This record gives sequence, C-alpha cells and structure tokens, in this order.
Amino acid sequence: MTTAIGTTHARPPLSAPFAPAFPVRSLQDVERLEALPLAQALPVQSTYEIFCNSAHAFGDKTALSFLPTADPADEPVRWSYAQLLAGIHQTANLLHDLGVGPQDAVAVLLPGCLEYHLALWGGEAAGIVQPLNPLLTPEKLASMMTLARAKVLIAYGEDGDSGFWTKAMGLLGQVPTLRTVLRVAPHGEAPGAAGPLPEGVIDFASRSAQPDDRLVSGRRIVAGDIAAYFHTGGTTGAPKLARHSHGAQVFTAWACVQMQGMRPEDAGINGYPLFHVAGVLPGSLAALSAGVETIIPTTGLFRNRQVIANYWRLAERYRCTYLSAVPTVLAALANVPLDGADISALRYCRTGAAVLAPELAARFERLFGLHVHESLGMTEMAGISTITPPGVNAPAGCVGWRLPYVQLRIVALDAHGNASDQEMPPGQPGMVLFHSPNLFSGFLDAADTARAFTADGWLATGDLGFVDGQSRLHLSGRSKDLIIRSGHNIDPKVIEDALGAHPAVQLCAAVGAPDAYAGELPVVFATLVPGQQASEAELLDFASAGVDEAVARPRRITVLDTMPVTNVGKIYKPALRLQAACQTVQTLVDGVCNELGVAERPTVLAEGDSAVCVTVDAAAAGSQALLERLRRVLEPLPVKVQVALSPPAH
Repeated sequence: MTTAIGTTHARPPLSAPFAPAFPVRSLQDVERLEALPLAQALPVQSTYEIFCNSAHAFGDKTALSFLPTADPADEPVRWSYAQLLAGIHQTANLLHDLGVGPQDAVAVLLPGCLEYHLALWGGEAAGIVQPLNPLLTPEKLASMMTLARAKVLIAYGEDGDSGFWTKAMGLLGQVPTLRTVLRVAPHGEAPGAAGPLPEGVIDFASRSAQPDDRLVSGRRIVAGDIAAYFHTGGTTGAPKLARHSHGAQVFTAWACVQMQGMRPEDAGINGYPLFHVAGVLPGSLAALSAGVETIIPTTGLFRNRQVIANYWRLAERYRCTYLSAVPTVLAALANVPLDGADISALRYCRTGAAVLAPELAARFERLFGLHVHESLGMTEMAGISTITPPGVNAPAGCVGWRLPYVQLRIVALDAHGNASDQEMPPGQPGMVLFHSPNLFSGFLDAADTARAFTADGWLATGDLGFVDGQSRLHLSGRSKDLIIRSGHNIDPKVIEDALGAHPAVQLCAAVGAPDAYAGELPVVFATLVPGQQASEAELLDFASAGVDEAVARPRRITVLDTMPVTNVGKIYKPALRLQAACQTVQTLVDGVCNELGVAERPTVLAEGDSAVCVTVDAAAAGSQALLERLRRVLEPLPVKVQVALSPPAH
C-alpha cells in the first residue's frame, strides 16, 4: 500500500484524534466533560473521519498487529495508521465499483484478521457493514442477509473450524440481493494458489488497483447515516438487526477514550470476535481513534486455547497496558500462571458482557495484582453504556458511571417483569433505562424497535441494578434471568456469589427449573477449577449456607465438565434452563416408572431450543398406559414437554 495521506480529495476537514481531557475519577469529572455542548465537544461525524484524523496524526505508528500464531517469539504482521487508511480507501472504492451505495449492506464472514478492519471501516465508508457470526447456521445467515438486502459478502477463503467458505458459497445462491463474494485469502496463501474463482467471486486483493488516497464516490458522511447492522439475540431464535449510526459509533469511541484515559502509548490484545460490538467499537474503534496499538491474537482470537495459554507472555512481548475480556475468559486466564512473565506495563483490566463473580475478581487481584474494572455495554448502545475508569477500585458488580451526555434511570418492575414508570431511589434495585447519544437507530423490524423502548422513549435494557451513593451503577443480572418461585423474585446472583466463593468452583450459574407447584425452583450448574474436587452434595451445602433467604437456596447443583457459552464468551443460560428442565422431567419420569413397575425407561431429550421430548418405546408392554400416565404427570409443568410413542421399527 502507498501512504499518500496528504491529499484531501473527498475527505472531511481534519481534526485532532481523540485524547482524554483529564482523568475521570468521579461523577463530577463526568459532568465536567459535559461543560460544552456535545456538538462542540465532539465535532467528528463519521468513523471514516476518525481514520482520516488518526492517519494524519499518527502516520507510520503501528495501528494493528496480527499474530499468525500464539507463539510470542513469532513475528507479527503490522499495519501503520497510514496503511490502514489507505486500505480503507481501496476497500471502499472497490465496493463502490461493485455498486455499493450508502443504503447498501456489505456482509462480512471472517475470522480474526487484518482484513476484517478493511471490511468494517471500508464497508462503513461505502455503505452499511453487516458483520456476521460464522457459527450461525447457513439458514440464519441467509435470513439476516436477506433482511439486510446485502449486496456484497466479504468472506474468508477457507473453511477453518467455522465453515467460512462453504457457507459463503451457499449464501451466494440463497440471498436474492447478493451479487458478489469478495474472497479474502487465508494468511500465508501464495498469490494465485486458490486457482480460478467461481462465477460471482472476486479476489479481495484486487482492491490494490483502487486509489488509496480518497473516496472516489465523493461521499460526505453525516452523523445520522447508518453505518452498520449488528445482530443481537444469540445462537437460538431469530437474531434481530440493530442499526448503528455513524454518530453513535463515533460517540462510543470518544466516550471510551475520555472515561479510560486512552493514549497513543497504550497497547492491548483484542480477542473479542469482530462480529460483536464489544470487539468492534470499545475494543477497536476507540483504540484506533486515539493512536493505540491493537493486537489481533491469531484468527481464532480468545477461542484459540494457545492464545490463552500464552497470554501473559504475549502481554509482556507487546508491552500491553490494558487487558479486556469477558468473565469466562478471565476465569480461564486465572488458571494460567505468570511463570515469570513481566506484566508490569498493565495498568488497567476491564470486563463486561456478564456480571463479575466476587470470588473471580478477588482471585484475579490475588494472582496477578490486577483489579478488575467492570463496564456495561450492549448492542443497542453501540457497545458501551457505563465504565469504571482506571484508578477507581469498585466492588464486583459495580459497572461504574454513566458516560458523559448520557441519562440513566432505575425504575421498578411491573407485574410482568417489565419496566414501570415508578422511579427507584438510590440503593433500591430496579430495571436500568437509558437515553444516550450512542443509542441505536432501532431494529430493522419496527415491532422489535417498539419492544425495546418504554412508552416515553427510554431504552429498557432488561438489566437489573441500583445506583449507589457515588452515582455508580451496580448490576445484579437480567430481568429475564430472575427465578420466580411462588411469586418470590429470586436474583440468581445471590446464589452464584454464594457458590462462587467455594475455592473449587471456577464458574457457576443459577437458573430456574420448572416446578408444577412453585413455577420455578432455583438450581445451579458449576464447573470446577482444574485439579480441584468437590461433590455436588458438598457444594449444595456450601451454597445454601451462603444464601440467607430460604426460598432462594438452591435445590440441586450439577457439576459440568464445561459451561455452555455464547460465541462471545457469556454463560448461555437458555441452554442451562433447558438442561434443568430435562433433569426435572427425568426425575418425574423415573417416579412414574417406579410407581408402575416399568423397567425400561423412556428417553428424555431436549427438543430444539426450548422443549423436552419424552419418548416411550411403543413395543414395550403397557406402553399406552405409561404414555397416558406420563402425560398427566408432566402436563402441569410450566415448560413445553412432548410425550410420544417411538415410531414402529421397520
């Protein structure tokens, strides 16, 4: 790439890169940032403008370092800020040549790689970028691309462990609006090694023929233009497409720099997947807006076990000044000894995406001398809502102060577990509501948008928490995760904190198991620290002793080999709730079989995402009577249970 960053064709006026005004240590500091009107404090209109400013200010300074392997001794592939902007120009110009305009979507199906940043920011400069989770089924990917009317797909040229290329080729025939697939060559592939490309496929490397010093479209992007469609909703159900404006993403970057004191001398490993807001906006855009070096730890990111195993040596090699990871990754890192690695440059450790267990926070500080600072982020607020800044040590569960220019309310829940209009005083829990400059522009589906907001226009987050005497937000969990036992709202965090204090417990999660009388009963799933042992009975006694309220004490504890997690590392409670339902059904089935003297037990299996299927052997004696008895016993459960005879053998 050439580095002709002096030309100004079709570029916005240059301004200074983002830099912190002063350290934030209190709500008063947040309010000091609000002294100017937002339009004066933040004149930047687009993510494209951010990269123009950074390239002008930082030029040949390293912006991105890609690690081909997790071996700290191996050499990275580095791109400077000037090279990054040149590549963004070339990518946007190639997309423009392919007919992509400001209203057109560019889907992205890539692992961790340098080219992902060209797809993201070049896609936003040309049109609307749509990052996709490669672990979703081809049917869901096709559905989301069809909804977005994606015109181009930028995809990885081999399958890897997620089936990138096979899925991309299938999508070419399934998405009516998809005209072109841009193939990104896997790292290290020799030029031409892929051979002739199929019809409709173009080599992404062909961008090098495009001008690298301007947008040939002449596009002038304003803050209200839509920059991206991010999907939300996890691995089950129909993901929703959230629309982000350029202004919302720019505000997230600026606010992260102010709240965290990000500076050009900083460096950090970004192991979040780049189809998720955490990796793209607070994880990447904020760093790239302030001159920070961002390290991409192999194509596998934090899913690469070798990255976790070598993390501390990688942090030493790249003189990382901050660490950012979800709690499940922190739990994995807590099992990796330093072995002499010098991590003295690390000045800030931040987590989010799930509530931090107090014992994990204490273990991290004890082992590594790192206090874990928490934040709250969500897709609907362009990745960040509150932050605990460096230098502010808060207890686990405290996610810090609101961002500047953001409004925050806590309201009581109504009878259905939704937000009411009753304001809660400091110290009293309720649902968290926001008004914010980085609020999303709604979902593509208007009905989904309506459900996301209260009647008076506040974002209803579904998060439960309270504000303390210092105006910091504390979270306890999600409203949908409440365990409701005979009308009692049980906060699962109370149970999780009690069990998490056991020295053998690595991760734990409390969910509601269906019960015909109480509606739900609290149960817990846990994984153990490698090398530690504890029986389920011992853990149950320990957890029960730590829970004051009798109705909240767990009824059973199940030790798992691995905890189900989402693709960004959050504990996936829907899978645990379904497993708990299967356990409950199995207990009732066993009871009926004992009562009727049936030796051959029906099979109990999860059916889809939310149902339990009980199959009675049609050839067994008394099968019809057993079937009817099971239906009567299982029918009162507040969960979908299908009871059926097995099909006859052929």
